[in-house]
Amino acid sequence: MRPNVTAFFDDATNTVSYVVSDPNGSACAIIDSVLDFDYAAGATDTASADRVIAFVQEQNLTVEWLLETHVHADHLSAAPYLQNQLGGKVGIGDRITVVQDTFGKVFNEGTEFQRDGSQFDQLFVEGDRVMVGQMRVDVMHTPGHTPACMTYVIGDAAFVGDTLFMPDFGTARCDFPGGSSELLYTSIQRILALPEATRVFVGHDYKAPGRDNFAWETTVAEEKTNNVHIGGAASKERFMQMRDARDATLAKPKLIIPSIQVNMRAGQMPEPDENGDVFLKVPINKL
Repeated sequence: MRPNVTAFFDDATNTVSYVVSDPNGSACAIIDSVLDFDYAAGATDTASADRVIAFVQEQNLTVEWLLETHVHADHLSAAPYLQNQLGGKVGIGDRITVVQDTFGKVFNEGTEFQRDGSQFDQLFVEGDRVMVGQMRVDVMHTPGHTPACMTYVIGDAAFVGDTLFMPDFGTARCDFPGGSSELLYTSIQRILALPEATRVFVGHDYKAPGRDNFAWETTVAEEKTNNVHIGGAASKERFMQMRDARDATLAKPKLIIPSIQVNMRAGQMPEPDENGDVFLKVPINKL
């Protein structure tokens, strides 16, 4: 099956969100949505999510799933807002509990913060299968960037989140808590073992040097042959050495502090105080 895939690129965070719809019906899934956030002002906005809502409504689609490939560190999820407007169940990998435990300590969350993934409607494990209309979604656990990273294979399309980028840009960083270049290498090999014609949809794009346009769709065959980090049958040792050295030079994402606090709660803000005000924490020298 070849699902219909419509991409929504967010310029502020270089994130690509997807609406994946059944070519034989009206059912769809939304993958890796974005809630706009002005960090300096502490203000949220729903412009990016509203674009998705408008498309879904114009196409008369029915949202069955709101899928997260992982706990994003560079943008806030709009899943609760979309769920309120469009319905659907919010799903993520079951290793979210590891992320919640790790960052619950980083952000000094109290005992009221649940670390069991219960904020999400569904926790997926390796090999799970769910349906979106007549489309089957095969769930692959592809850790390395984070412990909870998942790849969703829907027909001839694989939604890989931050595991792989466009061939001329390479692969994801592995230096967040729980990340591993060795695990990432193994996960990528599993993705590259999919049929070569499989369409690969990436979670971000930053325009590789020499490329003028943003891009987010490639194929397994193109990644296997041309990916600058992993293509041409790169060895695990060479990849790990390259990835670890590169990660040591990277700055933290600008929105990592608000993003993780919100996204590990399935896109919900922390509980308000007695006055109804919501606050995010800034841990000092812990990231």
